[in-house]
Amino acid sequence: MYLRYISIPSLIGRDFFYHMMKYKRLTKEQFEELHLEFANFLATQSIDKKEWDTLKVQKPAIAEQELDVFSDLIWEGVLTNAKYLEHFSPQHLFLFHCQTDCMQSIIIKSNTNDVDFMTKNGLVWLSEHIFTHDVEVHTGRKTYSGERNAELFALIHQGAILSDGQLYEQINEIINQAS
Repeated sequence: MYLRYISIPSLIGRDFFYHMMKYKRLTKEQFEELHLEFANFLATQSIDKKEWDTLKVQKPAIAEQELDVFSDLIWEGVLTNAKYLEHFSPQHLFLFHCQTDCMQSIIIKSNTNDVDFMTKNGLVWLSEHIFTHDVEVHTGRKTYSGERNAELFALIHQGAILSDGQLYEQINEIINQAS
């Protein structure tokens, strides 16, 4: 995490960490879902509810920094534990198995424009046509060129979602049986 220590007692009456975000701030809905975790996070910073309410009003920049630090901590934990990502588009399906040092991928492309993988019918069609000329299947392996979690976050930022890996494993098994 990118933290820079700045002692500015006149600004807030105590030492302050300037935080440059690594990921992105959680949404209001995500903060609401994580309100207990956020309260515990504030408690580790020796900030109780009364002080938090005061910070939000009197020193909003500091409150914003606390939100950013907490967001990055949550993202870091989620990304560290991520094992599979999926990205659906109407004619493409990108499946990723995110390992420690590399990422395995299965990329499926429909050669038929009237199929939409983002629908149940599109996935049923795929299961029936996976080994026909209407579907291209490519597998690959990529070693992370930078930090693993940053690369996973970039995929999520582009529309990938966290997955339990069930679809990846099913298709991977089908591919291996066909080989």
